[in-house]
Amino acid sequence: MRNVNNKLRKNYRILSALNSDGKGKTTKSKLLSKGFDFEFFTNILETKTGNTYYFVYDQGYRVLEEDYYMLVKKEI
Repeated sequence: MRNVNNKLRKNYRILSALNSDGKGKTTKSKLLSKGFDFEFFTNILETKTGNTYYFVYDQGYRVLEEDYYMLVKKEI
C-alpha cells in the first residue's frame, strides 16, 4: 500500500509541476522522462462529449492527438 501511495504522490508532483497554471499541454515523452507512471491514478472522469480524463487527486490529464496530453486541475 505504501508503494502505491508513493507512486501516486510522485505522479501528483509531476503533474503539479507541469501544470502550474491549472491548464496546460505536454508530451508523453516529457512525462515519462520525469518518471510518470500511467498505471497509477485515483479516478477517471468521462465527460458528456466522450472525453476521458484520468486524475491523480485534483490534477488530471487527457490524451490528445499523437503524443500530446492536456493537463487540467479540478476545481474543488
